[in-house]
Amino acid sequence: MKTDMDLGPQGTVEPTYDEYRATCVAAVTSLFFGLLSVLSFLSPFLFLLPMLGIMTGLFALAQIRQRPHELAGRQIALAGLSLSSVLLAASTALGVYVYVTEVPEGFQRVSYAQLQPDEGQPGQVVPPLAKELDGEKVFIKGYVFPGTQRRGIKTFLLVRDKGDCCFGGNPKVTDRVQVTLTDPQRLTFSSGLHKVAGTFRLDQQTPAQAVDAGGKVFYYLDNCVLR
Repeated sequence: MKTDMDLGPQGTVEPTYDEYRATCVAAVTSLFFGLLSVLSFLSPFLFLLPMLGIMTGLFALAQIRQRPHELAGRQIALAGLSLSSVLLAASTALGVYVYVTEVPEGFQRVSYAQLQPDEGQPGQVVPPLAKELDGEKVFIKGYVFPGTQRRGIKTFLLVRDKGDCCFGGNPKVTDRVQVTLTDPQRLTFSSGLHKVAGTFRLDQQTPAQAVDAGGKVFYYLDNCVLR
């Protein structure tokens, strides 16, 4: 703490102290989120980290501006705000680029939401879109339903979410697609998101037993490649 020597009322020398200011907690928090924002490159769900860094950084600057004699940490808040902003912009740009370029030429993107029966249509098992896709080249993302085989997997069940694939659930028939890879490509099991491109096939008349799961399977992807 810096001190200066001033003359007292009778010529005595008395020390004076610079005013103490506490470091703004929000400023430190903003920098913390800014450093964590590098994780936003891993998943769009982690975009929340740089957004929190930006919000806490702006809040910190406002607090320091309103209470300049009580709070310090403006440079820390600016660092957190800047780091969060740059990483949010960079990870967003990368996410957009991946989304635009991940579908192979000649294939169309399909989601599990499109493969669900229409609400309000009792008795409908698969939607009309699934019938239209029969024989078409499609691209879809999902999670591998765990089976006994962990390496060298040629045929596997691609399901909608981790709740079905990783915690012992049995996914409903429209949340599963049975995938067969082209030779010599093989899969090593992991719990992450997988991207698959292949020829869609619907077999509602004579559905086979789903691989590694109970029940039947209506949706198939043949001649597949992993992206």
